[in-house]
Amino acid sequence: MGTYMVERSLKGISMDDLGGAQKAAIGKAAEMKAAGTEISYIRTTFAPEDGRCMCLFDAGSEADVKKLNDEAGIPYDRVVEALDLTP
Repeated sequence: MGTYMVERSLKGISMDDLGGAQKAAIGKAAEMKAAGTEISYIRTTFAPEDGRCMCLFDAGSEADVKKLNDEAGIPYDRVVEALDLTP
């Protein structure tokens, strides 16, 4: 398992739509996990001023994270392996 960061450009998104996207990511992660894919949603950080959004997932591969976002219909700019340095 590794940690992956999904970078998004969501300038102008409403808080309701952002919440819906977060729920979609959480739900799709749970669905994929129940089907045997090692993946978990960690958290989202959003900067409303410029619309930058970063979501963290624990997953077996970058491809699994891309699949989750594609199937959930959540746009993203890129997915990269990352280090979660939360104390």
